[in-house]
Formats: sequence, C-alpha cells, structure tokens
Amino acid sequence: MLWVLLLLVSWAVAGAACTRLCLAAVRAAAVHDVGTAGGGGRELTLYETAFLSGGPRRVVDVTLVAMARQRRLLLAHTGWATVVDPLGRDDMERSVIGVIGPEGQSPIAPVRAAAATTDAVRGLADRLERAGLAVPDGAATTIADGVRQVRIAALAVAGLGAAALLVPAASYLPGHLVALWFALPLTLTLSCLVIARIELPPHTHWASPAGLRLLGALPRRSVSTGDDDRTYLTSVAVHGIRAVGEPDLRAAFTHREHHLGHTPGHRPGDAFGRHRAGDDPGSGSGSGGVREH
Repeated sequence: MLWVLLLLVSWAVAGAACTRLCLAAVRAAAVHDVGTAGGGGRELTLYETAFLSGGPRRVVDVTLVAMARQRRLLLAHTGWATVVDPLGRDDMERSVIGVIGPEGQSPIAPVRAAAATTDAVRGLADRLERAGLAVPDGAATTIADGVRQVRIAALAVAGLGAAALLVPAASYLPGHLVALWFALPLTLTLSCLVIARIELPPHTHWASPAGLRLLGALPRRSVSTGDDDRTYLTSVAVHGIRAVGEPDLRAAFTHREHHLGHTPGHRPGDAFGRHRAGDDPGSGSGSGGVREH
C-alpha cells in the first residue's frame, strides 16, 4: 500500500500549490478592479511612464539621461557621473544629485541603485498605486511564484505517480487504476495552470490594467506633441537604455567596471581632497561626456 502514501503526498502538494495560486488570483482580481476604474482621462508624466514601464531603476535612468542631455550632468563612457549643476529642478533630480553629492562624482551603477530607493521614487510609486495605475508591491511576484509552484507540483505528482507504478506493491489494484488515481491531482494542477493563463488580469510587473492602457496611448500622444526631446525621453522611459541613441551615453550605462569600496558622493582626489583629472576614470575629455543632438 505504499502507493497510497505517495498518493496522499501528491494530493497535499497539489492542494497547497493550487490554494496559494487561487489566493494570489483573488488579490490580483482586486487590483484589477481598482486599476480598471482608475486613471480615466489622465495623462502620464515622464516619471510615471518610466515607473510603469520599468520600475524605480527606469525612473532614475530617465532622470540621468534628461540631465545629461541638458548638460547639467556629465555621464562618461567609463561609467562615471559628474554633477555640473547642483540645483535640481524637481524632487527626482534633487534625489539623484543628493546620492552623487553636490559637485561630486560617482560610478553610475551605485547611483542607480541608491537613487531608486529614495523618498522621491517611493512617493511616486505610492501615488501611482493609490491611483490604481501601479500594481501593489509584491502582487505580481506572488502570482508568478504561485504559478511556478503549481508547475513544480505538477511535475512532483507525475514523478510520484511514476514511482508508485515502479515500486513493487502487494495491491489488489492493477497498474492502470493506480495511474488513474494519480491522474486526479495531476489534472487539478494542470487545470489551475490553464485557468490562471486565461483568467488572471493582464499586467506587467509594475503597471495595472489601467496603467497599461495609458502606456498604450503614449506613442500617439508623444508624436502629436511635436516635442523631439520629450519624444526621445518618453522612448527611453518606455524602452529603457536600449532606446538611447548616443553611443557614449549608452556606454556609460552599460559599463561593467567594478569600483570596489566606492560610495556615491565621494569625489576622487588626493589625501587633501583635491581633484586630479588624471586619476579619475570619469573625468575627462569631451569624448567622455554626453553629446546633444
């Protein structure tokens, strides 16, 4: 009767995984109801577009690119950021400058990571969530984890069923009936996966259904404005760094050099804090800076 124990384990695994997925689906449905009603008739700002498309890091990327194109921040192809204008024009810019340090320098990678956790970015996320445009923190991850666990449960049930058929059993049931018993929890898991694929509301990791609708209207709106710089930054907000056209600027974000022991806000220099251009990988020449078109 070993197959009975394996069958009980199969039901326990399948039941737990499917229950977690169902609970995640209920929470997602609540988000869908709020997101469907929210955001009607409003237009997204550049930072809101960036957050809904790519999250906090995307907001920081757009801020860096916008400041670099206005020559208020220099982004070197070696992966360093240098503050030119220490006066930010909004909370997001002031947060980025604060992370780098006024009139300071820092590798871009730690700046992107630190600035994404500032109060300005968190406040933006909270406003979008209250408006029903952003998915609450962890909701999309919970759904993805639930689906993943159901998939694992389906494989586990299939494996346990195969083991039950291979183990010598003094059972009065023939093998095909044992397989039929294991087919029941397997059918449960597969059905949950099919239903989840059909019924769960559409969203990205960041945008709710209402947010997705507003993002879908962006191409028409950005083209109709006729503002080239706005269109460029909107493209970066939606598509990320791959939409950056300047080679030096794109290299600044994709630079892979590790700056061990460096923290944002520290300005390289000698023992007395004097800056030496020859020692600074982010300083330099015009070829390291950002070119405007």
